[in-house]
Amino acid sequence: MKLWKTALRFLPLSLVVLFLAGCMGETNLTALDPQGPQAEWLFDNMLLSLYVMAFVSIVVFAIFFIILARFRRKPGDDELPKQVHGNTALEITWTVIPIILLTILAVPTITGTFMLADVEPDPEVEEETVTITVTGHQFWWQFDYEDGFTAGNDVYIPVGEKVIFELHASDVMHSFWVPALGGKVDTIPGITNHLWLEASEPGVYKGKCAELCGASHALMDFKVIALERDDYDAWVEGMMEADAEPDTDDILVQQGYELFGADGLGCIGCHAVGGSGTAAGPTLTNFGDRTTIANFLENNDENLEEWIRNPKALKQGNDMPEFPDVTDEEMEALIAYLRSLSVRELDE
Repeated sequence: MKLWKTALRFLPLSLVVLFLAGCMGETNLTALDPQGPQAEWLFDNMLLSLYVMAFVSIVVFAIFFIILARFRRKPGDDELPKQVHGNTALEITWTVIPIILLTILAVPTITGTFMLADVEPDPEVEEETVTITVTGHQFWWQFDYEDGFTAGNDVYIPVGEKVIFELHASDVMHSFWVPALGGKVDTIPGITNHLWLEASEPGVYKGKCAELCGASHALMDFKVIALERDDYDAWVEGMMEADAEPDTDDILVQQGYELFGADGLGCIGCHAVGGSGTAAGPTLTNFGDRTTIANFLENNDENLEEWIRNPKALKQGNDMPEFPDVTDEEMEALIAYLRSLSVRELDE
């Protein structure tokens, strides 16, 4: 009876966990729907471990209940049951079985560990292997491409190709994790770690910082956007050719550009666009293509204005200064300029 009461006590918690797992699946932030070879290996190895543990649990509980039923004390039992201490056959059995089970787990684990650690370029791919330098900041991600440009928070990769990430941190320890594509690897100040990922299908794969890194750790999200090779090459070309000065006669956009520059609000001092400015904050070269602001807010005009006026109220601990005195006319122009920063049409 006590066993059933304990099970019923934990039933609500189990239902909550199941519900949350379903929610995570809808947002692509789950390791239970692998979309790449690395994630598939991790998922398969996890299932293998569960099968082994289930087998052991079933056998142990079966023996336990058989012993309870068969050898329970009965009225009139005055003698101890037959003792099997020193039974060689039994001792060999319960020693060999765990060794076999551990071997079943060890072989794929060891081979898979070497596979996950292999960050050398894939010789079978005709195109040059994409290598991206990742730097974790409080609380955003910087992606530097070998082609000579920088992206912020959204990282683009080609589909079906091994992409190598060099992981760094600028301030505190972070952890780079894209559950649908692979395991997590820490980014540590002063140390370079490596990771490779591959997306089997085009799509948007959500990532998280998996290491407590400060007040807004929970909001340190990013996206991996996997494109077919031709689309990826077109995006790279767009990022390389992008310029901070708008290619339009729209007066409002031009006014926003002037406000964004050094003679205006000085945004260019922290947010690079194309080859202009510095990357003290997230690069905004393709801001118009992004679906979120600061990794977590829906990218709409209302949220963008609120973010510019008081970013610390929305994301505690970030380093962006406040601009509460920007007039409505200036804000409209600034938003129009930021909306014009686009290098491709992104269908999500």
